Amino acid sequence: MEETGELHGSKKCNTKTRAFKGLINNPHDLTLLQYSSHHFGYGYSYYPAPLPPPIPLQLALTPPLYQNQNFPIATSSFSDAQFPVPTMTPPAFKSLTCPFQQISAAPEGLQWRKVFPSKASNGSKMSNTTKKEALVVVNRPDSGGVEGPVISLLANHFLVKFDPSLKIYHYNVEISPNPSKDVARMIKQKLVETNSGLLCGAHPVYDGRKTFYSPIEFENDKLEFFVSLPIPTANPGLPFGETNGFQQNRNQLKVFRISTRHVSKFDGKDLSSYISNEGDDWIPLPQDYLHALDVILRENPMEKCISVGRSFYSSSMADTKEIGGGAIGWRGFFQSLRPTQQGLALNVDTSITAFHESIGVILYLQKRIDFLRDLTQRKTRSLTDEERKEVEKALKNIRVFVCHRETVQRYRVYGLTEDTTENLYFADRDGKNLKLVNYFKDHYNYDIQFRNLPCLQISRSKPCYLPMELCMICEGQKFLGKLSDDQTARILKMGCQRPKERKAIIDGIVKGPAGPTSGNQAEEFKLHVSREMTRLNGRILQPPKLKLGDGGHIRDITPSRRDRQWNLLNSHVFQGMRIERWALISFGGSQEQKSNIPKFTNQLTQRCEQLGIFLNKSTIVSPRFESTQVLNNVTLLESKLKKIHRAASNNLQLLICIMEKKHKGYADLKRIAETSVGVVSQCCLYPNLGRLSSQFLANLALKINAKVGGSTVALYNSLPSQIPRLFQSDEPVIFMGADVTHPHPLDDSSPSVAAVVGSMNWPAANKYVSRMRSQTHREEIIQDLAAMVGELLDDFYQEVNKLPKRIIFFRDGVSETQFYKVLKEELQAVKEACSRFPGYKPPITFAVVQKRHHTRLFPFETDPCTNQNRPLDDNIPPGTVVDTVITHPREFDFYLCSHWGVKGTSRPTHYHTLWDENQFTSDELQKLVYNLCYTFARCTKPVSLVPPAYYAHLAAYRGRLYLE
Repeated sequence: MEETGELHGSKKCNTKTRAFKGLINNPHDLTLLQYSSHHFGYGYSYYPAPLPPPIPLQLALTPPLYQNQNFPIATSSFSDAQFPVPTMTPPAFKSLTCPFQQISAAPEGLQWRKVFPSKASNGSKMSNTTKKEALVVVNRPDSGGVEGPVISLLANHFLVKFDPSLKIYHYNVEISPNPSKDVARMIKQKLVETNSGLLCGAHPVYDGRKTFYSPIEFENDKLEFFVSLPIPTANPGLPFGETNGFQQNRNQLKVFRISTRHVSKFDGKDLSSYISNEGDDWIPLPQDYLHALDVILRENPMEKCISVGRSFYSSSMADTKEIGGGAIGWRGFFQSLRPTQQGLALNVDTSITAFHESIGVILYLQKRIDFLRDLTQRKTRSLTDEERKEVEKALKNIRVFVCHRETVQRYRVYGLTEDTTENLYFADRDGKNLKLVNYFKDHYNYDIQFRNLPCLQISRSKPCYLPMELCMICEGQKFLGKLSDDQTARILKMGCQRPKERKAIIDGIVKGPAGPTSGNQAEEFKLHVSREMTRLNGRILQPPKLKLGDGGHIRDITPSRRDRQWNLLNSHVFQGMRIERWALISFGGSQEQKSNIPKFTNQLTQRCEQLGIFLNKSTIVSPRFESTQVLNNVTLLESKLKKIHRAASNNLQLLICIMEKKHKGYADLKRIAETSVGVVSQCCLYPNLGRLSSQFLANLALKINAKVGGSTVALYNSLPSQIPRLFQSDEPVIFMGADVTHPHPLDDSSPSVAAVVGSMNWPAANKYVSRMRSQTHREEIIQDLAAMVGELLDDFYQEVNKLPKRIIFFRDGVSETQFYKVLKEELQAVKEACSRFPGYKPPITFAVVQKRHHTRLFPFETDPCTNQNRPLDDNIPPGTVVDTVITHPREFDFYLCSHWGVKGTSRPTHYHTLWDENQFTSDELQKLVYNLCYTFARCTKPVSLVPPAYYAHLAAYRGRLYLE
C-alpha cells in the first residue's frame, strides 16, 4: 500500500520533450418596513448542438425605496398566520421604565476555540503567529437521539471511497483568447490528446474555468501549449452576421494559447481524519481536497450534459415535455459530494428545469407572448413601442442560429432594431446602400414575409441584423424568464414521482452513461463510487397531544391518523376571536357569481360559530361591488378602501375581498389595507364561492381567526413539561425565525427583503409578531437584524412582563457555504440586541433550517426469501428523524420529516445547529421542533417547516409583494 502511495503520490515524469515556455500573467442599506404584528459537442452538422445557458438579462426594474423609508402603519393584534399585521413602531428601549430581570449569562467561551489551520497554502505548517480566535460550529452533543421506534430507510447518498495517500496536483490554467465554456472544454480535450508526453500521461480533470487537477505531476511547474480548433468567425465585411463558411474554409483554424502553472499539491489524509473524527475538533474541513474530488466526479457529466448550477441536463437523457410559453421541461440530475458519518457520500437526485424550446423565433413569440398568438395569420402586423419592448425582453440574450444558409455559427440576441425589416438598409463593401429585403431576395432567393417586424440585433456595438423568420432558437438554453403559474404547475408535475419511481430514476442515473460511475476519471484518481443507496435506520417521533377550545365537545386530541391530521368536528379552536366589525368588497364577477355572496357569508358565519369563532352575521357597512379595473389603479383602489374604513367609523377588524380571478393588484391591495388603512384582509376567488365545502370554509375561518389574534391549537403538555431540564413555566422562552427573500434572477436592482418573527406568549408559544426591512440587493446576511430582534424583545416584554430566559433562533434560506458568515455576523447581531438591556445575556441556540436540499429518504423492507431490499411506494411517515450515517461527521444536524407527503416524494427538512448555549441533547431539540410543527395556525396537520421559520418566510414574501 505504501509503494502504491509513493508511486501515485510523488511521481514526476522525466520526459525530455521540450515545452513552449513563456511568462504567465496572473492575470444602500435600504430599509423597507417595520411591522409588528453539454459540454457543447462541436460537430460538422448544421443543426445546433446544445449551448450553455445565456448570460442573465440586465433589466432596469423598479428602483428601490429610499434608505430608511417606512410605511405608515396601524394597530392590530397579530398571531401565527398574520403576515404582516401592522402596528405602530414600538417605543425606543430607553423608554421602558420597568426593571429588567437579571438573567444568567451563557457559559463564557462555550464555542470560541483556537483554530489553527493545519497547513499553509504552500503545504507548510502554520507558525504560531498565524494563530487566531475563530468561531466554531457546535459539535453533536451525543451519538444521536434514541426516542421513537426504528424504521428502515434508504437514502440517495452513494458511498465514495478514496485513497487518502494519493496526492492531487492543482494547476492554474490560463487560455487566451478567452473562450466560451464549451470551447474551453474542447481545448482541454485536444490538449490532453496531443500533449501526453508533457503531461506525463496524465488525464487531468478540468473545472471549466481556471483549474486542472491531476493525479500525476506534469513535466514542469510551468508549461505553455498552443491548440488550434476550427472555430467559425464572422467576417466584418459581410452583412447580417455572414461568416466565412466552414465548408469552404476547412483549414481556417483559430489558435489558443494555454498556460499552466503548478499551484499546490495535497493528499486526503486530513480529510480522512476529519471524517473519521480522529483529528482535533478545531481542525476545519479540508475544502481543497474535497473540492478536487467533487470536480473529478463532475468531469464525465460535464462532458456529456449541460450544467446548470450543480445539476446536469440533456434532451436525450429522458422524456422532455412542453410546458407552454415557448419553454420545455428537461429532466436531469443533481449531484454533490458531502462529508457524512459513513464517509464521503455522493448525493444524487433527479431534477427538472425549464429550457427554451428549440423552434423558430416567430413560433417562439407566438407561444410566449399573448398578443402575438395570431402572428402567422397577420404577417403585415407591426409592433407598438410597448409591444416592441416586451418582445425585446423575451428575446434578449437568447442564442439563435440561421436557417437560410449552412453554418455552425451561433449568435446572441442583444436587442431589436428600431426600424422595421422593410425599412432597414446597410452599406456593402463598396459603400453602396442596399435594402435588406432586396439583399435576401438577390442572394438567397428568399422573400421576407414579416416585413413590419424589427430584426434581431446580434452585435453589441455595430449594426448586424437577422430577420426573425430566418432564425431558430438554439437548443439547451435555460429558461431565465419568470415561469407562469401554469408553467410552474407543469414543471412540478414532471418532477412529482412517488418514492418507488423516484428511487428507480436515481438508480438509473447513477448507473447510466452520464452518471458519476461512468468514465475513467474516478479510476485514475483511485475513487470508487457505490452503485447502491445508503441503508440506515431512522426513528419515528410520536405526535404530541393537542389542546383545543373549551367550548367544544372534544377538548383534546392526539393525532393518530397515519398522516397525523386531525379534524375540528365537534371541536373549537383553542382561542376563537370575536369579529364584530367587518366589511366585504368585490372586484369583478358576473351577476350570478355576485348573487352567491349572501349564501357565502351566511355559511361562513355558521362555520365560524361551529369552530368557536364569532363572526357577525352582518357586515358593518353594505358590501361594495367594484370593477376588476379598480385593481389596476392604485390611487383609486386606495380611495375605495379608505372610504369603506371611514364608513365603518375607522374601526374595522376585518376586510374580506372577493376577486373574479387572480390579479396582480393583489399585492397593492394587501399593502394598502395593511399599511395605509390599517386593517387585516382575507382574499378569496369567486370560483371557490360557487362550490362551497365545509373544508374550504373551515380553512378560511382558521386563517381569519389567526389574522385577528386567535390561535388554532396548543400543546396539551406544555413545552416545560416535555423538556423540563431546560424549560420552566415561569421562565419564558422566545422562538425566533428569520428569512431573506431576493428578487427574480432577471432583476438586478430591486432590494432584498428580510423578515424576523418572534413568539409572543409562553408556554403556548403559538402567537408571533414580525419585523421586516428591505436591504441591499441579493444580500443574504440580514443587515438590520440587531434592531429587529431588539424590537421583538421589547414586544415580548410588553406581553409577558419578562424578558425571555432563552432565545431559540431558526434561520431559513442559508446555504452551507454561508454558515460561517451567518454565524459570525447574525449571532453577534442577536447578542447586540440583547446587550441593549442591562445585564441581559440569555443563552442562545442558533439553527439553520434547509428545505432546498436533495436528500430523500425511502422506506423499504427486506424480502425474507431473497434477503434483498424491497422499496415501498409509501412516503416516510410524519415524525421520521435521521441523525446518523448521512448526517455531518461532527456537527449537530438532523433530518426531520414532520409532514405527510400527499404527492411525489417527501422532502425532509434539514436542521443544522450552528450555536447552542442552551446545550440541547439530540432528543430534546428534535422533540421541540417536531412539537412546534403541530402549532401552525393555518391548518390542522403538522407542517414541514418549524413554524418560526415558516412564518418568517411568509412575512418576507409579503414584504416582496409590497415592493413589487
